[in-house]
Amino acid sequence: MNDDERFAEVQKVLDELGELSADHVILVEGLKDRKALESVGITGDMFMIQSEGGPMKAAEYVYRHGNRAVILTDWDRRGGTIARELERQLSSLGSEYDSGLRARLSFLCRKYIKDVESLDVLLERLSPETICIKGRK
Repeated sequence: MNDDERFAEVQKVLDELGELSADHVILVEGLKDRKALESVGITGDMFMIQSEGGPMKAAEYVYRHGNRAVILTDWDRRGGTIARELERQLSSLGSEYDSGLRARLSFLCRKYIKDVESLDVLLERLSPETICIKGRK
């Protein structure tokens, strides 16, 4: 997969996330993740797991605020551990969750970045406009 294709695929995932953000709580690890998502146009209800009480509090928040979530933790070891705990907690409350977007982003971005907070930088780097500008130098 070349950079143009990777850019397009990451954009597709982010477009899906944008659609889900209308009625799902987006579960991110921290403030930098939230800011990176906002900088690429993702808005909506986001719960910052690390600073707002951990996976159990996140699951309770989701339960009280629509009962639907998108798990978007980093794709490093710690992020995987948090994601599995979130799945366990959300399941115990009967909440719906999507962890597929995280898996797709992990697959597409793992070669370049390991966390959500770097998504905006990756998109800038892979952007066809950036590539053209780099080519002229």
